[in-house]
Amino acid sequence: MFKKALALTAGLLFTLAAYAAGAQLRADHPTTYVVKKGDTLWSISARFLKKPWLWPEIWDVNQQVYNPHLIYPGDVLNLDVNGLRIAKRAKVEGNPIPTVPLSAIEPFLQDLRVISSAELQAAPYVVALEENQPRAIEGQNLYVRGLVGAAVGQRYAVVRPSHIYREFNAVPAPHPVDVAHMLNSNVDVVPGPWQEDSRNDDMWGNGKEIGTEVRVIGTAQVLQAGDPATLLLTNAKMEIRKGDRLLPVNDTPYDYTYFPHPPRNVPEGAYVIALANGMDSISVVGPMSVVALSIGSDEGVDNGTTFAIYQPGETIADRVAGSIDAREFSPKVRLPDEYVGHVMVFRTFAHVSYGLVMDGIRPVRMHDAIKAPD
Repeated sequence: MFKKALALTAGLLFTLAAYAAGAQLRADHPTTYVVKKGDTLWSISARFLKKPWLWPEIWDVNQQVYNPHLIYPGDVLNLDVNGLRIAKRAKVEGNPIPTVPLSAIEPFLQDLRVISSAELQAAPYVVALEENQPRAIEGQNLYVRGLVGAAVGQRYAVVRPSHIYREFNAVPAPHPVDVAHMLNSNVDVVPGPWQEDSRNDDMWGNGKEIGTEVRVIGTAQVLQAGDPATLLLTNAKMEIRKGDRLLPVNDTPYDYTYFPHPPRNVPEGAYVIALANGMDSISVVGPMSVVALSIGSDEGVDNGTTFAIYQPGETIADRVAGSIDAREFSPKVRLPDEYVGHVMVFRTFAHVSYGLVMDGIRPVRMHDAIKAPD
């Protein structure tokens, strides 16, 4: 009896799983699809699935499918009630198609980090350059202070701060107001149209820092230990100057495969804190653009976490419900948030994440809210 019940339960679960998978396919999907060069797993899923971010859950792992991350141009995908599977394996040539276009995220994997300004200020720094020049190029020496315990031959990344992410508890804004400031090498805010002051840390002062973005601009190798230590600039993406900081080289290879999945939880007030490389030249972005989010690994975010982006609804005056007496103010009403698109996280730091906007029906803006996808 127990075996019969188990078999019945297993069959029911299989039927429900097949139904759930089939329910995700769009009604007008074809029976097969030939993978083309330039496709990504997300773009294929977005074409045929109602919820493209669910593709890992509905990919049929039976039969010829070895790994959904190892499908190639020329493969024939069968789209049926059981989801997606490879019906015909092509002659394998070149690289498998990625989850997302790697060209859109590679600079953010290799060249950028987010750390605290306290960590940056405590980092070793370039105090002088070879022959006391104002700038150094590849092949020249750097003189660095603060390299305690450095060994000859040890490699370091030369970094320069680019932006600082701060949030301000401005009221009555629906979300904290933030500013991603340009920085100089001394981690001071570069003077500009808007400058920080210390009148009120919560409203118009320094605000709460949630991360400082630094750009890796070169690598250097220790030639002679000491204080200052002598390092050879072995690679440089731009000229190195006094005040540039040094951090350990990150030689850990990056994982370019991502499995989209819903967040474990979404903290109240999570939002888009910056667009692309900051907020200096653009105010909106669209699909395949990188944004920074106000939550990170400490809030449970990991690579592949997918959020829905919403534009916060405006607060307006309800003139209809208001009194006709001009001396009285009309009551305020908050309009519903408007759906914008999806964003998938591809790199996390303590309280900041980089995400790629995967799709959308309207532009993504600063302060757009992020929520669990539906």
